[in-house]
Amino acid sequence: MSATIKTDTVVSFTYVIRDDSGEICEYRDLPVAYIHGGQSPLFPAIERALEGRTVGHRAVVNLSADEAFGEHDPSLIFTDVLDNVPDELCYVGAEFEAENEQGDRRQLRVTKIEDGRLTVDANHPLAGKALTYEVTVVGIRKAGEEELRTGHADPDLSAVQ
Repeated sequence: MSATIKTDTVVSFTYVIRDDSGEICEYRDLPVAYIHGGQSPLFPAIERALEGRTVGHRAVVNLSADEAFGEHDPSLIFTDVLDNVPDELCYVGAEFEAENEQGDRRQLRVTKIEDGRLTVDANHPLAGKALTYEVTVVGIRKAGEEELRTGHADPDLSAVQ
């Protein structure tokens, strides 16, 4: 009998993310793993689509921007004078983490350098986009005690099965 995806199983999968025009936004052919039914980093609709499935199952899940990375928030775009920015961040595409006074952390990405000013965006790069996830299950196993305690699948044990 094949293993099925249920609470406290480690699921290994590959995926493709496409935008609403069908363009590939992200592609992962090396398996990633999560613990099903716990504090999964997966979007709930994807986890629901995998419930009860077996190795080899391919799920296609359409997510609105709200269900995925949220709407693009213009208030998360900041501009500063280029002279105030460290040299290692002075190129479009540079990424760094920033922390506010409350200790909240955000990943920021340099999106524009123009007229002596640098613009960074704290929105997720896929924010504001409807996305289609194509997920293929490549492994299923029971989660170990340490994995259940930490809530994270052990990458050394998440081999394709």
